[in-house]
Amino acid sequence: MTYPNSKLTRLLLSSLACISLTACVNTPLSIEAAPTKQACPEGVPAGSTCLRGQDSATAHYLIVMPAKWTGVLVVHAHGGPSYGPPQTSRADEDIKRWAITVREGHAWAGSVFRQGGFAVTTAAEDTERVRRIFIDHVAKPRTTILHGQSWGAMVATRAAEMFPKSWDGILLTSGVVAGPTTYDFRLDIRALYQHLCNNHPRPTEPAYPLSIGLPADSKMTNADLAQRANECLGTGTPAAKRTPEQAQRLKTIVDVLKMPEASVLGHLNWGTFALQDVVSKNGGTSPFGNAGVRYVGSVDDVKLNAAISRFTADPKAVAKFSADVNHEGRFAVPVISSHAINDSTVFVEGQDVLRQKMKTAGKDHQLVQTYVDSREHSYWGDAHYPPLFNALLQWVEKGQKPSPSDIDQQCKQLSSAKPADCSFLPNYAVKPIASRIYPR
Repeated sequence: MTYPNSKLTRLLLSSLACISLTACVNTPLSIEAAPTKQACPEGVPAGSTCLRGQDSATAHYLIVMPAKWTGVLVVHAHGGPSYGPPQTSRADEDIKRWAITVREGHAWAGSVFRQGGFAVTTAAEDTERVRRIFIDHVAKPRTTILHGQSWGAMVATRAAEMFPKSWDGILLTSGVVAGPTTYDFRLDIRALYQHLCNNHPRPTEPAYPLSIGLPADSKMTNADLAQRANECLGTGTPAAKRTPEQAQRLKTIVDVLKMPEASVLGHLNWGTFALQDVVSKNGGTSPFGNAGVRYVGSVDDVKLNAAISRFTADPKAVAKFSADVNHEGRFAVPVISSHAINDSTVFVEGQDVLRQKMKTAGKDHQLVQTYVDSREHSYWGDAHYPPLFNALLQWVEKGQKPSPSDIDQQCKQLSSAKPADCSFLPNYAVKPIASRIYPR
């Protein structure tokens, strides 16, 4: 690895010296304790240095320095959210998946977040805190990139607006960028499923408004829910062995909610446990409602809309949820957002909300959106991420704003041995969110 100027070379040598965890001259120490050097988890490139710690807010974190550092720090906001107490193993899973970052020579820092579930603002604070720990105790980067993956994009957009001077560029992949609207869909599947199946809850069980997901004291597990879904829809049964009734109910959900049948159980899980978590953090009231929604796509839409249960969102809960998770598109730095067009976990149409919000904020010139021909949500393969990082760095450091075609071509050049691994669609035009999630 060579560096184009002596200033960067001096910075690199000074920074690597700091990894010994002795205080560096002219590096102000924060109230945060220094991390400790530990063995790297599985999947980290050979020669890397791994540092772990727990910040002052109790969030565990992992920092990885490559053997040869580019001077770029990528602060990673992970997907999820994960429910229950945070597990330190989460960071190990993340760096194994995102080892491409370190292989590119960039430092990687990721917080596990101090709270499980939907606590976006505190996760954004934890993300900023791990950035400060890196600067104060490890090295001073030439450029800092904030990377939000999946639900982590919700965290990243929040962190970008809360701490606008902390980041030089933002990368969002498979991102939840449509704010609270993303989760309206989860109430829709709960309401439609109960209309068709009437077993969640069963008639013999205490009734509750579906908009709360589950009562706080419920003992239901993922396995319990899977059993009920299989009973009604045959989601755990080969298609050829489903009853005609199961097949028709499953088809109705697929047609009305515009989703592949393989994703039904996953979204039903989120419509159960994610909604429960959100409501618990809102003091027991729900920010979700479907009053006024007109569902279409069934064999009898008039009957469906007359019979499906309706719920009204609590205004205070709406305001509280939005304050925690929403963004206004007011980003001070360049943003590249990339999404698979057939992602059935986080719908690509959410990208239209991101653009509209940034346009309203007068920041749409700071946004480049790219799309990938894939059904994958979590990872599209190593070929796609280096060109995204490179394009963002060229934009941040040299003022060269990329086009989607530029990123596609760079992918093919970097992956010259296997250009077919590049699946960018530079001419893709995303549809409005209302084409996928019913407006309300």
